[in-house]
Amino acid sequence: MLHRNSIRKYGRDNIARTATGCGSPSTKGKACRGRSLPVMLMLAVWLALVGAMGWAIADEKGTKPPRPDDRTLELGRLVYEQNCAICHGTLGGGRGMPSMMLRIKPRDFRSGNFKFRSTPTGSLPTDADLFETVSRGLRGTGMIGQEFLPEGERWAVVAYLKTFSERFEREKPQAPVPIPKPPPRTPELIARGRELYQMAECFKCHGAEGRGDGPSATDLKDDWGYPIQATDLTRPPKRGSAPESIYRTMVTGLAGTPMPSYEGALSDEEFWTLSFYVASLNTGVLSARQRREEAAGQHVLRMHGGRGPGMMRRMPMMR
Repeated sequence: MLHRNSIRKYGRDNIARTATGCGSPSTKGKACRGRSLPVMLMLAVWLALVGAMGWAIADEKGTKPPRPDDRTLELGRLVYEQNCAICHGTLGGGRGMPSMMLRIKPRDFRSGNFKFRSTPTGSLPTDADLFETVSRGLRGTGMIGQEFLPEGERWAVVAYLKTFSERFEREKPQAPVPIPKPPPRTPELIARGRELYQMAECFKCHGAEGRGDGPSATDLKDDWGYPIQATDLTRPPKRGSAPESIYRTMVTGLAGTPMPSYEGALSDEEFWTLSFYVASLNTGVLSARQRREEAAGQHVLRMHGGRGPGMMRRMPMMR
């Protein structure tokens, strides 16, 4: 079923074209109000019927789509369809046309599972978490940061993408996990982190030298069934290479992936020693695969701008 906002927009656009037809060269100077009125009335009736059907179907499922008269949601919908739907799909399913050429698939927003959060494992992300991902993007992937958009539009698209998952109607994000003050970086701290890396068996996925080539790395899949590569810790991570970012990833986990949360399994001191050690492995240089992913994301942006969002949204796999 089409998103209710899209249906209403379709109707508004057609009504606008009908109304402006009276100003076309073929009707200039003629009285056309009488001819356009029946058409406008029929469209209004059609919209009412479709809207009623949409709400009835939604009620059967126990949920309702967001009210379309909210200005923030309407702005968010427009921004999303113009900038995000090409990869994430008009219905947020992550099956946009470019997903076929991306190794790291666009997020399916419908499940409500988000990797990059400040909240505990199992929790929804905060709006600030989503805003950060939208703004900064994810390093080494096709998710290019959208900082070129005005801040208000980025906050609006955050509000809109939350409408794709029913979890945001049923649940509230938990409070962010507090990150304590880091200790000073010392060679001794990093050496202890290396020992802990082995004791915690991080090497099973990430490899003995952190290159993502551990014995379990070849059989990993995400919650959607896609093969997933263990992170090569010698390359810039998606979330950032600061020890604080690594600490946050270990304590919150990455929802929808085999990377669990280690909250409660390690002390604050152990988290910091491991975080500083992992940060020390980063060479700061993207791999060839990461460069290809980023180039693919940039290509999508150029293609999207050239072909236009309307043409791309009509393709079936853009859902």
